[in-house]
Amino acid sequence: MATVLANGCLSSNTSGDGEIRKNLIRNDLVECIVALPKQLFYNTGIPAYIWILRRERKSRKNEILFIDASEMGYMADRVHRVLSDEDIKKISETYHNWRKNPEKYEDIKGFCKSADLKEVEKHGFVLTPGRYVGIPDVQDDGVPFEEKMKELTSKLKEQFEKEAIMNEKIKKQLAKIGFNL
Repeated sequence: MATVLANGCLSSNTSGDGEIRKNLIRNDLVECIVALPKQLFYNTGIPAYIWILRRERKSRKNEILFIDASEMGYMADRVHRVLSDEDIKKISETYHNWRKNPEKYEDIKGFCKSADLKEVEKHGFVLTPGRYVGIPDVQDDGVPFEEKMKELTSKLKEQFEKEAIMNEKIKKQLAKIGFNL
């Protein structure tokens, strides 16, 4: 069974949410949590999560697959995000490989992680995928920090100087038409 729920139910301990989550996890009913991007649904801008629950699991017992698809998709217009066919395929293949073809599944930092129940328990039974998948590694450009900061601050200084010149030009043009600042 799969259902889509709001993000608060993954970590909230109010209204018995924490106890419900703990019991679902301890009874090995939670198979997968997928974090969806915000603005995916027309009736709400908040992110949502797919919970995949399964009784009497034959494989991957005492494990939960976390998939963070929160950065996937593209903006179809200024308020609505859409998952592409490739995005949906990546999510689906990840889940199905994890479940049925373990030799094809691998954890991908920033996207997916298979966590055992002991790890989930260490995190207080919180099911937020980002907590488990982590963030993707950022490519290092090889430039030392001090050197990079020197270059960036020099460029910023140059831009401030150009801004001052442009501001003076704007003031002069406004003055020509009778508006003084």
